Amino acid sequence: MIRLVASAVVSLVASAIALVVAALVLDDMALDGGAFVIAAVVFTGALILVEPLLRQIAIRNAPALLGSSALVATLIALVVTDLVSDGLSISGAVTWVSATVIVWLVALAARFLLPFVIFRRVFAEARDRR
Repeated sequence: MIRLVASAVVSLVASAIALVVAALVLDDMALDGGAFVIAAVVFTGALILVEPLLRQIAIRNAPALLGSSALVATLIALVVTDLVSDGLSISGAVTWVSATVIVWLVALAARFLLPFVIFRRVFAEARDRR
């Protein structure tokens, strides 16, 4: 249970960082400060639901497309967040593609690095117990 909560926290923080970075880099992508938290939660929830589904579809039907399933899941999560939440606004086809790639890359890096930052003390205590 603790691992599930820790994973959810890391995913939410990584998604929030990725959305902020993409909004700072792209002119046609905007985040509303008040609704940003809701947008981050909606994005993370949509991504958590869609990504495993797309991965399973790719494994069964087109294994060569397995690598791109995360990008497609990110795009779908961005579309859902844009439609459902007032906290995210994206306009223009180039911005949609760029936002998908930026959010995917930043979230991937953040999901890899955040556990070391957030749970540094836990890792240190586990190492000291050995």
